[in-house]
Amino acid sequence: MNFLAHIYLSFDDKEITLGNFFADHIRGNKFKHFPERIQKGILLHREIDTFTDSHPIAKQSSKRLHKNYSHYSRVIVDIFYDHFLAKNWQNYSKVPLEEFIENFYDLLEDNYTILPLATQRMMPYMITDNWLLSYADLNGISKVLAGMNRRTKNKSKMNFAILDLEEHYSAFENEFTLFFEELITFSQQKFNSLCEE
Repeated sequence: MNFLAHIYLSFDDKEITLGNFFADHIRGNKFKHFPERIQKGILLHREIDTFTDSHPIAKQSSKRLHKNYSHYSRVIVDIFYDHFLAKNWQNYSKVPLEEFIENFYDLLEDNYTILPLATQRMMPYMITDNWLLSYADLNGISKVLAGMNRRTKNKSKMNFAILDLEEHYSAFENEFTLFFEELITFSQQKFNSLCEE
């Protein structure tokens, strides 16, 4: 899953949220210097990714893209799924999306000094361009995909994936809805077991 889903699936725990958000910027077990609950957030992130990568519904979404985007198709699905989470946010949270995102940006700024360097570098762009809110509309998703394509030096052709999203919009949305219900249950169970340790 992409940024918004990982933040949402931290269940309003600030330290878990931080770890769950920046876990991709941590290699292997190089996280033992963080506070214990941030470490648990990193572990939760990895559990969520493993569950997602092996889930038949997420695989089905990815398969639809594989011919055109090969191994990048999983990354694209993560972005598509964040779009559907943002678009249908009111189904998942009583807190308005704009408020939820502002609270998260405040959390990042309050904890800037402990963020990994890669996260510190990314953060100003994320906040200035309000990546998380931009996921809610197709224009925002198009910009995200174009940015990802640039990062692959135009090898991935991910910028064209917006056309696939538009063509198969209902199928992707239905898959997201079914999958995300299962992911919420899984993540809540993992969150509970990590926090009990």
